[in-house]
Amino acid sequence: MEKIQVEILGLSSSPSAGGAYALLLKESFGNRRLPIIIGAFEAQAIALELEGIKPPRPLTHDLLKTLVDNLGASIKEVVIDELTDNTFFAKILLDVSTLSNVIDSRPSDAIALAVRTGCPIYVSAEVMRVASFIPSSDIDDVEPGEPLDEPPQTEKKPSKSTKQSKLATLQNQLREAIEKEDYERAAKLRDEISLVKGNN
Repeated sequence: MEKIQVEILGLSSSPSAGGAYALLLKESFGNRRLPIIIGAFEAQAIALELEGIKPPRPLTHDLLKTLVDNLGASIKEVVIDELTDNTFFAKILLDVSTLSNVIDSRPSDAIALAVRTGCPIYVSAEVMRVASFIPSSDIDDVEPGEPLDEPPQTEKKPSKSTKQSKLATLQNQLREAIEKEDYERAAKLRDEISLVKGNN
């Protein structure tokens, strides 16, 4: 599986998303951003670790890290590897002596463990292609072949410029929705972008 390393760019709440939070990931060596809606508990677990705040009693993710450490294992990496029906899925890769284990996880839990262990965070190339966007400040810097460009098309397809125009418009609307922290609209726009890309 091709994967792309990312880092945490920010975490913010959205009153319009019913108390949910948006975790914004950024390509480590690129311009794309990937927003993931997560719950309040997971957002708190990630934020506390990022800010270096230690709660008086260990949170669930602190407990999981302690268990992994005490079993002589280590977390090698976490990978957000799937997007199905607007839900992201992740894997936690464990090293236990000479064995490697993969554990299914929610992305928020995987990332909460990643920030505690300092392991790298990755997103599969396919998930990044389908669900990421490029912020407006970076659009001028996009190299040919980046996500704003459409893949090559056969002669049977409808006008390439029409699809490119629609895709560019939708990506701009997605960027604006994220910047305004309107994550419900952002999720709908992401789905529409996926449909347009899928029709290519």
